Amino acid sequence: MRKWVLRITGVLLVLIIVQTVNTVRYQPDAANVAQIALPSVDEASLVRHVTEAVQFKTISTTGEMGQRGAAFQGFVDWLVQSYPKANAAMTRQMVGGFTPLYRWQGADAALAPVLLTAHYDVVPVVNADAWDQAAFSGAVVDGYVWGRGTLDDKGALVAMMEAVEALAGAGYVPPRTVYFSFGHDEEIGGPQGAGNVAAYFKEQGIQLAWSLDEGSMVLQDVIGGLDKPVASINVAEKGYVNIDITAHAEGGHSSLPPRTTAVSKLANGLTNLQSGPVPGGLTGVSKDFFDKLGPNFPLVQRVLFANQWFYRPILEMVLSKSPPTDAMLRSTKAPTMLIGSPKENVLPQQAMATVNYRIHPRDSIEGLLQHTKDMVDNDAIEVKLHDAWGAEPSPVSSADNAAFIALETTFRQVFGDIIVVPGLTVAATDTRHYGTVADDSYRINPFVFLDTDIARLHGVNERISVENLVRAVQFYTVLIDNMGK
Repeated sequence: MRKWVLRITGVLLVLIIVQTVNTVRYQPDAANVAQIALPSVDEASLVRHVTEAVQFKTISTTGEMGQRGAAFQGFVDWLVQSYPKANAAMTRQMVGGFTPLYRWQGADAALAPVLLTAHYDVVPVVNADAWDQAAFSGAVVDGYVWGRGTLDDKGALVAMMEAVEALAGAGYVPPRTVYFSFGHDEEIGGPQGAGNVAAYFKEQGIQLAWSLDEGSMVLQDVIGGLDKPVASINVAEKGYVNIDITAHAEGGHSSLPPRTTAVSKLANGLTNLQSGPVPGGLTGVSKDFFDKLGPNFPLVQRVLFANQWFYRPILEMVLSKSPPTDAMLRSTKAPTMLIGSPKENVLPQQAMATVNYRIHPRDSIEGLLQHTKDMVDNDAIEVKLHDAWGAEPSPVSSADNAAFIALETTFRQVFGDIIVVPGLTVAATDTRHYGTVADDSYRINPFVFLDTDIARLHGVNERISVENLVRAVQFYTVLIDNMGK
């Protein structure tokens, strides 16, 4: 018995020593970035332009442009009028009707060009009375510009143009050619805007060194346990697909219901589907994200991340309990639409649910279709793609190259002492089009984003601070210069 006690004690001692050594070695990367004097920004002009941009009701819907087209054309014309120096320094062509594609010739033609992109279309406002400031007012109140599109994505677009206007006015020439694409239909998939811009690049034989789009922000107090902001430069984005689950029955009058109806069959199928998540975990881009974050956590969490060989099941269980971190680990599924009887006293012959999947780079549309069939586990229930449209997850771009270093350096120069990590965009962006013509693609807007801001995206009281806008102009100004270094 004593031998066994000694052996167990020895094993525990070795475990403690190994974990202690791993934790001590598990330190954040040294941020050896020299601070610079940030460029000055004309704050009054910046705020005025964001206000004006918000007032254009460039609302995306799936129908024809019709009368809405006037707002889109007005915005495009406004870009020319508001930024005369930028427009004089760059060439511009219209793509897909309302997407301006700018080209700013660089000093070194041997360097592959870079694409900076944003979109100016917005989602509809469905509860206007709930806003503290009118949704398309662009009101400036309490240090914020309020209105639909301030965060998503007119704020970034205006910041880019403000940076170019100032640089061009000073006679600056970028080290490499820079393209700016401002999509008009990102909120409905970007087929006419970004899709046609990508097609143009292919036709012209233009291969981009890298592209930068929305898709993340500088996260402050969003990830629990971290006392520093996190700039998640997302190196990939999830795919997207809708799958229909349909149950059939005879139908009839609700006064004579059978024991099992189309609705109850469907309910059982959905219950089965939701009984377990899509398999996932700390691998690939998910692991890279948390490996970079891990050294910055307090001691207890740091021990877990430093010793994933031992604690990975515990880590994955804990991370899976929070929707934001769970979405980083796996493909997600969400039943979002239900169709049944057209009347309360009619038993439907068909009941259908639509399930929205966001696809992790380790998965595929075909694989999730099979996952759905396996989980529903009923041959009498039909499982098929909702429609022909879907997007596989993007390739994973490099987080160890000149492009990522330029982005990381710029974030540290502009935002100071922050954590910079490669991440995964869980929603969809126009980069699913641009990624086909760029060696690498990245996704982040240079705005500090709080936990309380999450509900503002596509929701009520969307707004952006003037401080965020100023810093975004500084970010794009410095980034353009860093592109050649």
